[in-house]
Amino acid sequence: MLATAALLLGSACSSSRPTPSASEVPDAGAQVPATGLEGCTLYADGRKTGTVPRQVPELSGLAASQRHPGIFWGHNDSNNAFELFALDEAGAVKATLTLTGADPRDIEDVAVGPCAPGQKATCVFLADTGDNFERRKEVRLFRLAEPESLADATLPVEALPFTYEDGAHDTESLIIDARSGRIAVLTKTRVSLGDLYAVEGLAPGGSGKARKLGTLRVPEDVDRLSTGAALHPSGERLLVRTYTRVWEVRKPGAKRLEDLIQAQVVEVPGASQAQAEAITFLQDGRGYLLGSEFTGEPLVRVDCR
Repeated sequence: MLATAALLLGSACSSSRPTPSASEVPDAGAQVPATGLEGCTLYADGRKTGTVPRQVPELSGLAASQRHPGIFWGHNDSNNAFELFALDEAGAVKATLTLTGADPRDIEDVAVGPCAPGQKATCVFLADTGDNFERRKEVRLFRLAEPESLADATLPVEALPFTYEDGAHDTESLIIDARSGRIAVLTKTRVSLGDLYAVEGLAPGGSGKARKLGTLRVPEDVDRLSTGAALHPSGERLLVRTYTRVWEVRKPGAKRLEDLIQAQVVEVPGASQAQAEAITFLQDGRGYLLGSEFTGEPLVRVDCR
């Protein structure tokens, strides 16, 4: 199901705004016109490829490996062992990485990208950014190099702390621009699709800063509470997941994260899952994979039509 709309930068809508009627919601059957973007203009309906394995009962994030075709890095939510799992789209665990060097509080998402701006080597980044009551003075990313081989191992992580320029936020979405190595997070809020922050000055033992770029929203604010996000390899598309839907932000020729603020947004196929929190583009960018908390929940792949 697709719907087109404008993605606007602006202040939060009043909580008294009435829920739009069906006639006010963009046509869910409309075809998105070709825009010159790298990727799909239409997606097929999602298809089940497997199930969430017992080792990841609180699957909160997925990210396509850049070194191992067909492999996705996944992790559990808070109150679980500090582990990273190499999964295939069927949910088979191909390797378990036991992580050391930090004591995480609430890991909410995972992304793969350059270990640092300008580097070709790829790293896995975990976002220890969950903050339901918005009380954390400092949050962190954890970084480790993508392993050359898929095998069980114990590996150390580097902790990269940062603070927001305007106070604490609850964040479940981590974004990395594969072209530049820039990192961003998208907040989880009840008043919009989220505020996009560029995270700058990251360093082990340092204190990075998250600088607000703008607010993402959909027409009439019919959806909010973002639980995951993924940036297309081209940088021209951003998937944003909520508990009920999947949105794709589209900006032809986008050169940087800021370009995504004033952009087109379309609703793209989602999946019926108990706790919809995990999403990633496929390695080639020609579709995406959806995951959920709870063992046995379906893994769903959506491909270009």
